[in-house]
This record gives sequence, structure tokens and C-alpha cells, in this order.
Amino acid sequence: MAILPLYATPHPILRKKSLAVELVDDSIRTIVSDMIATMYHDNGIGLAAPQVGISKRILVMDLDDNDDGNHPKGFFPLCVINPEIIAKSKETATQKEGCLSVPEQYIEVTRPAEITVKFLDKNGKEQILECKGLMARCMQHEMDHLDGKLTIDYLSPLKRDTVLRKIAKLKRDKM
Repeated sequence: MAILPLYATPHPILRKKSLAVELVDDSIRTIVSDMIATMYHDNGIGLAAPQVGISKRILVMDLDDNDDGNHPKGFFPLCVINPEIIAKSKETATQKEGCLSVPEQYIEVTRPAEITVKFLDKNGKEQILECKGLMARCMQHEMDHLDGKLTIDYLSPLKRDTVLRKIAKLKRDKM
């Protein structure tokens, strides 16, 4: 497993719509393993392929059993390929979200409180997963990345510009 480079805004790869995975094979499973290693290395709970420079519809997450679901032991880390929301609640929840590609910024985002997602697992088998609470939030956040959307897109233009200036300053300070 390799640690992949993590891309931060305003890198253009983060704005591209990802392509569907045509075949889940060993090359895709290697990407998934590397993404999981990278997610753990950078202390994230979720990671989408565009964040590591790969324009494929793949995401991984590990909520360390800190969500509202009743998952069996060994459920996490979760690999999600070609996800599609097939149902969502009318009820919404608003919460601050952090993002590895929007470093040190926490942005309030309103999302459906519950969703149902259809996807392929790392063996290419179709799965359907009902998500609520943190899992629903994380899944939608990572799926946004697959469509080229970031948390800053939920902000007004003025607030977005402020956040982008803060991120640019962080980058300059690290040099």
C-alpha cells in the first residue's frame, strides 16, 4: 500500500467529474488499498479518488463504528465504487464538515439526514446501503468530490473567497 499525494483546492482535478469504473479488477483494488492507507495517514474518515488525483468514481471511508448504523465487526473500511443515491429523506441536517482538500476549514453544510446508496464493492458486487447520521453525511460529502463539488461551494461567494485566501496563506506559511 502506498501513500498517495493529497490534492487541495484550488487544484483543477478536484473540479472534474469522475468517470465510472468499468471493471472492478486488481488495479482498482490497488487504488482502493492505497486510498485507504492515504486516508488513515492523513487522519481522515473518508476519501474520494479525485482527492488523490484519480478521476474515477471511487470513495473509501472508515467511521470507526462512530456512526448511527448497526454494522457488523469488520464493516469498515468501506469501499464504494460508482455510488448512486437511490433514495433520500426530506429531513435535513446541518453540521460543520472538514475536508482533507480544504485544509483546516470547517464549513456548515445542510444535507439530507438519510440516504440509500447503490454501489459496487471491491469485488464488483452490487450493494445497497442505508445511511444515516455521520455515514450519510460522509457518503454525500465524498460523492460531492466525485462530481467536482467541494464544501466551499456551499458558501456565499464572499465567504468562499475568504476561505480560499486562508488556504492560500496556509500554503505560503508551509513553504
